Amino acid sequence: MSKITYPVIVVNLKTYIESTGRRAVEIAKAGERVYKETGVMVVVCPQYTDIARVAETVEIPVFAQHIDPIKPGAHTGYILPEAVKEAGATGTLINHSEHRLRLDLIAETVKRAEDVGLFTLACADTPINTAAISILNPSAVAVEPPELIGTGISVSKAKPEIITNTVEIVRKINPSIPILTGAGVSTGEDVLKAIQLGTVGVLVASAIAKAKDPYSKIKEMAEAALKA
Repeated sequence: MSKITYPVIVVNLKTYIESTGRRAVEIAKAGERVYKETGVMVVVCPQYTDIARVAETVEIPVFAQHIDPIKPGAHTGYILPEAVKEAGATGTLINHSEHRLRLDLIAETVKRAEDVGLFTLACADTPINTAAISILNPSAVAVEPPELIGTGISVSKAKPEIITNTVEIVRKINPSIPILTGAGVSTGEDVLKAIQLGTVGVLVASAIAKAKDPYSKIKEMAEAALKA
């Protein structure tokens, strides 16, 4: 599956031990089950080493957590866009707050992803930076204030103005680009509020990646997205 529909819940598995290897597959299966039950799109972003095993197991979209703007050749240690595509990824995160890039590298990365047919979800930390990245025409953008990431305090509750300002500014520059938000998203209420503020979905990490019952947590968020 390569087409992204909205609303969407993007689950970043990061490098938590709780979401590595077989556990990554289990979380992805939970996301697929929720998608089939609710129709709310769920995307999973496993570590590079888990992309193939996850993509072979589920039909929901699988994204890389990052790619490098390189072409095939001698680039030891870098992430080749063609490689993640071959492994089964249909998209990639770009410029996550834990793997930031200069604007020129973001532009190059978006272009390389487009070259191989990868969906690009480009992240930024402020409304202004999100707007600047939207000029580069990634497939979608996401605003995530880094000070709230991993805190369990959702941006939609703590700093809703970041979302509304992002939507207002980005819409003036790129009226049609999908806008997501993340940072501290932990509950269905967080998802509901985020979508009501003008986004089409959320990025979630530890609330699902570390959950004892990822299915129930994803289901809670998906049901909230439907209410919105």
